[in-house]
Amino acid sequence: MLSRSAGRLTAAGKALAAVFFILLAGLTAGGQSLSVLPVNIFFSPGQRAASLTVTNQGKSETAIQIRAYAWNQKDGDDHLAASSEVVASPPLATMAPGASQVVRLILRQSPKDREATYRILLDQIPPPAEPGVVHIVLRMSIPIFAQPAVRSFADVQFHLERNAGQIYLVGFNAGNLHESIRDIVLTASDGRKLKEDSNTTPYILAGATRRWHIAAQDSLPLSGETLQLTAHANAGAIEEQVRFVPAQ
Repeated sequence: MLSRSAGRLTAAGKALAAVFFILLAGLTAGGQSLSVLPVNIFFSPGQRAASLTVTNQGKSETAIQIRAYAWNQKDGDDHLAASSEVVASPPLATMAPGASQVVRLILRQSPKDREATYRILLDQIPPPAEPGVVHIVLRMSIPIFAQPAVRSFADVQFHLERNAGQIYLVGFNAGNLHESIRDIVLTASDGRKLKEDSNTTPYILAGATRRWHIAAQDSLPLSGETLQLTAHANAGAIEEQVRFVPAQ
């Protein structure tokens, strides 16, 4: 389903999940298959142009719409806002079965001190309604990272918080480059392993704070206990001790 709003998208799910567009209830389902490469766009310092290729792997003609949004994180959530800082050309395209479309991305201004982040939303335009057919169309969200001219690095600082009996791992990225945190495991002093149980984006943007909900097994650790954090990041493996602090 295509968004008609040029305003702010406040839920991460609106940007990351596939969108299902139901034309009419029925027993027959029709859909399209699209592939996009690359799945992440990186602008190196000073670079102002990049491209991605969209391929129609379905058996019928399909149309797409491409829009660019500024991407920020606030209060642990992803926020998208319509932006003219990245231009996609063409913004609309129709592809025959098996055909590909190269989309050129232009960055109007290079960032100076901190990495700039955007997302391209690629929406499949639904075909005309057919009686008794349910059409499924896709939305793809493609991250764009534009690196600044200065030396850039991520610096994520972790601590633990308890809230209403729940445990959260909190990370603040004090650097000027995004980081990606995956495979989070917290190990208690008795050997119990606590893992992240939320299905959220792994990214923590420059200057942003992220919270990961941790699934507790049996009794929760005491608030004063130090846990061992292990995870994987773009910069390599993470292994460090993390402590509980009062919730902000």
